[in-house]
Amino acid sequence: MLHVFGHKSPDTDSICSAIAYAYLKNVIGEEAKAFRLGEINNETKLVLEKFEMDAPPLLESAADKDVVLVDHNEFDQSADDIEQANIVEVVDHHKIKFGWDRPIYFLTVPAGSTATIIANKFFQKGVKMPENIAGILLSAILSDTVIFKSPTTTSEDKEMARKLAEIAGVENMEAWGIEMFKAKSALSEKSARDLIYNDYKVYEFAGKRVLIDQLEVVDGEEVLSRKDEIMEEMKKVKEEEGFFAVLVLVTDIMKEGSTALLVADDVEPFEKAFNVKFENGQAWLEGVMSRKKQVVPPLETVFGE
Repeated sequence: MLHVFGHKSPDTDSICSAIAYAYLKNVIGEEAKAFRLGEINNETKLVLEKFEMDAPPLLESAADKDVVLVDHNEFDQSADDIEQANIVEVVDHHKIKFGWDRPIYFLTVPAGSTATIIANKFFQKGVKMPENIAGILLSAILSDTVIFKSPTTTSEDKEMARKLAEIAGVENMEAWGIEMFKAKSALSEKSARDLIYNDYKVYEFAGKRVLIDQLEVVDGEEVLSRKDEIMEEMKKVKEEEGFFAVLVLVTDIMKEGSTALLVADDVEPFEKAFNVKFENGQAWLEGVMSRKKQVVPPLETVFGE
């Protein structure tokens, strides 16, 4: 059986792409089941409830299993024992940082969402898509493209979203997207540590490990009012895990920019990458909505100099 799953700290795209791709695999005669590598967030819970889908079970171990990776290809973002698994396929929309000891099916497309790629495979294979599958794939596209405001958004994402909305019976994509982000922004009950690990990924820049977390919110003040508490916890996480830096992006989808909170051994690379000055560990990044396209690439450039 194929075990289909996305990255750690799963977002809506990661969960919904896994569910939809496992469904497609079964329809075309390949036994598959969707899994998750962590707790789902409030936005994803709302999406699954709306379209009456169950959350995938937690994958305890990938060792000795046939696996399909969706929405990621870096081992640091995957199951802890991913190198003991038999990776047979990858479907992703991120930069490639992957190596394997034998040929596999590897599909990467510069789309705004893995869900766009998965949805297209339904149409390519002539498989009829159920309303609930269309609904969760649409939701994943809206989430990952920040309702088409992210610079990662492509014309293919928009066109696919329109097709999926018609199948799923969603008449107002923007209204549904805002409802999703309001659920995602309900962070008041989360601890500071949970906020730091809410939607995080660990990157390595010139041998230096950096945790980058992103909180996409409708109103950033709900998070920023807890800045001191969050930054104290960021310091603890940094020391405990031996990170060079911990960077938390509070992305305000209405203001279309991000407040960056930073704890680092050296802030200079970050100031240079974003052309800002961090005051008391904080800086406003105008227009920055995408970790993948607007945060990681400039950091790779600076650290690579």
